[in-house]
Amino acid sequence: MATRTAAQRREQARIEYDAFVKSCPTNQLLDRISDKWVSLVVAALASGPMRYSDLGRKIAGVSPKMLTQTLRSLERDGLLSRTVTPSVPVRVDYELTALGDNLARLLTAVKDWAETHFDEVREARERYDTEGADTGAAEVGAGQR
Repeated sequence: MATRTAAQRREQARIEYDAFVKSCPTNQLLDRISDKWVSLVVAALASGPMRYSDLGRKIAGVSPKMLTQTLRSLERDGLLSRTVTPSVPVRVDYELTALGDNLARLLTAVKDWAETHFDEVREARERYDTEGADTGAAEVGAGQR
């Protein structure tokens, strides 16, 4: 077994956590937390614990299967906790952990940005669709001669 130098070990550690590298675990985590349903579940739980049914009502369009998968993946990643209260019917509450709360601040800021700036984005899309798409292609082609 070859012995690695301290510099080689530092370089390996740096490579291991580079989100721009497809095989990096941080790339995979970024892929997970950038998912639409993950963002919405985390943002919904930022205001406090919620029951499964309340989450389903708050997050329009999420299917029960997708909500369950999302909650399980967030629990597995340590971002939320699941508390079962024995009753009839059984009560299940979901709550962000400290790690999830930290992420919620970031995702809530992105959600707020989207809600604040959507009109500007829509206007930019409309401009692009009516005038920008054709001129951009022509300029690229002209510059390659």
